[in-house]
Amino acid sequence: MSGVSIPDATPPSGRPDTVLAAAQDVALAAAREEAGLHGRVGAHLGVVPAHASAGAKAARHAFACEDPGYVGWYWAVELVRAPRSKRVTVDEVVLLPGPDAIQSPEWVPWAERLRPGDVGPGDVLPTAADDVRLTLRQADTEGWIDDTLWLELGLGRARVLSPDGREQAVERWYDGESGPDSELARSAPKPCGSCGFYVGLTGVLGRVFGVCANEWAHDDGKVVSLDHGCGAHSEAMVLPSAHPAPLQLDDEAMEPVGVGAHSAGSVDDEALGEPGGHS
Repeated sequence: MSGVSIPDATPPSGRPDTVLAAAQDVALAAAREEAGLHGRVGAHLGVVPAHASAGAKAARHAFACEDPGYVGWYWAVELVRAPRSKRVTVDEVVLLPGPDAIQSPEWVPWAERLRPGDVGPGDVLPTAADDVRLTLRQADTEGWIDDTLWLELGLGRARVLSPDGREQAVERWYDGESGPDSELARSAPKPCGSCGFYVGLTGVLGRVFGVCANEWAHDDGKVVSLDHGCGAHSEAMVLPSAHPAPLQLDDEAMEPVGVGAHSAGSVDDEALGEPGGHS
C-alpha cells in the first residue's frame, strides 16, 4: 500500500485475503458513508492484511483523504469475513494519519503550557488546592511551624506564599531583568535601594525587593531588587529647577536695621561702600 502506514498495529505479514482484497467497492462505500456529505474520499491507496479474531480473515483498505483540513491523512476501512464464508462485513472505518500527515502537537496540560503574560482581561486562572507555592494562613500553621521568617498574617486570605512559592519568586525576580545582573542594572549609576522612587515591599520580600514608582523609568510599576538600578535614579543627576518659584517679599515682615549712631531711617555711605561720608 504505497504511502500509507498503519500506526496502531503492525499488520500481519503476507498477502491480504483474496475475497476481502477484491471487496474494494464495499470499503469505498463504507468510507464515504463515514465521511458524510462534506467528507472527501479520494483514490484507493492499497490493501494490507489485518489482525482478526481466531479463524476469521481481515484486511484493511486505505483511501486518500482529500479534505484540506486533513492533509496526509487517509481513510482506513477494515473488512472481515467468517471462515468458509464469502460474505464481507465492515468491521471498522477510521481516519488515520499517514507518515507525512499534519497533526496537532502532543497534548500538554494547561498548567505546563501556561506562560507569563498569557492571562488577559477577563481570563480566570485557577490554582490547585495543593499548589506548592501556597500555604495556609499563619493562624492555621503556627501550631506546627516554627520558622517565623516566612510566616505572613494573611488577613482576609485563605492562603499565603509558602517557602517554595517565595523561593521561586525570589529566584525568578533576582535572576531576571529586575535583578542586579541585567544590562540596565550594570550600567546604572546607583542602585534602586538608594533611590527616592523605590517603594519597599512588606514582609520578608521587602528585605530584598521593592517597586519602582518613577514614571520615566524602564521598571515603573515593576518589582525590582535593592541592587537593581537604572539611569532614572533620583540622585543620579540633580539639577536646579528649570522653573524656580518667584521670590516673595513681605514688606510687613521686614525690619529696619540701624548702622552706627545714625537713626534707624538713615544709611551710612561707608556701609554702602561709597567714599565721602557726611562731615
